[in-house]
Amino acid sequence: MSTLSFGLGVPAGPEPGFDPIAYGRRAEELGFDLLSISDHPASTGGTYEAWTVLSWIAAATSRIRLATRVLGVPYRSPALVAKMAETFDRLSGGRLILGLGGGYSDDEFRAFGLPVPSPRDKVDGLADAITIARGLWSRPGFTHDGRVHRVVDAHVEPRPEHPIPIWLGTFGDRALALTGRLADGWIPSLGSAPPERVPAMRDKIYAAAEAAGRDPGALTLAYHLPVDPSSEPVEAIAERLAGYTRLGFNALSLVPEGPDRAESVERLAAEVVPAVLARL
Repeated sequence: MSTLSFGLGVPAGPEPGFDPIAYGRRAEELGFDLLSISDHPASTGGTYEAWTVLSWIAAATSRIRLATRVLGVPYRSPALVAKMAETFDRLSGGRLILGLGGGYSDDEFRAFGLPVPSPRDKVDGLADAITIARGLWSRPGFTHDGRVHRVVDAHVEPRPEHPIPIWLGTFGDRALALTGRLADGWIPSLGSAPPERVPAMRDKIYAAAEAAGRDPGALTLAYHLPVDPSSEPVEAIAERLAGYTRLGFNALSLVPEGPDRAESVERLAAEVVPAVLARL
């Protein structure tokens, strides 16, 4: 079995003729390892609420892993997210990857009447959220007095039966260092982390991991990027995707594009993924 995992991004919102549940089932049937969806509840473009649609997909599948890519921490109480994650993970058979981020869309926070955190608060709040989740998942009566978020003698019962992985979508220097220090994985998008910038960003993560006494090689690095099998030869796509593994990525989260998304998904599974694996 290859150490390179392949995932699909779930479209963020309703589209004519698109059924996210059927999409999830088909992704599982085709052998994809992961499905993920972004978190923009206040977007004007029309979006799903991430937890809700992933819950529906989880109920209709049995193997494929499910990731939030990524939950904006300022939208929800970190302690409540920890509780939601435990419930989701338990009922899905241990398939959740909890993706978290500081939340970049200040306009969305304003639209929902939420405070707009400063850049420092976004990173510090993300650190608090990770500490709170792991604390609540591992011991009773957990207290954390963070700079942004806090809990007092808090309980999540039942607690998870296994560690729930936490991946971060981070890009700035402080947030990248936080990823290396605390997270289990990094899931940047190509638009915010183009290939030429990835080595420097990756090295910041690895340096922080090493400084914290952690093994950088244990981190999952998942690249989220669009792919259109109808726009160029499969061999060219496969060569490019295989090249991303040389940047340190051990997972690829693909956004199928093209005139027919369903056909693109089929071609990714039948042609692109095997061609990538043949190059490794």
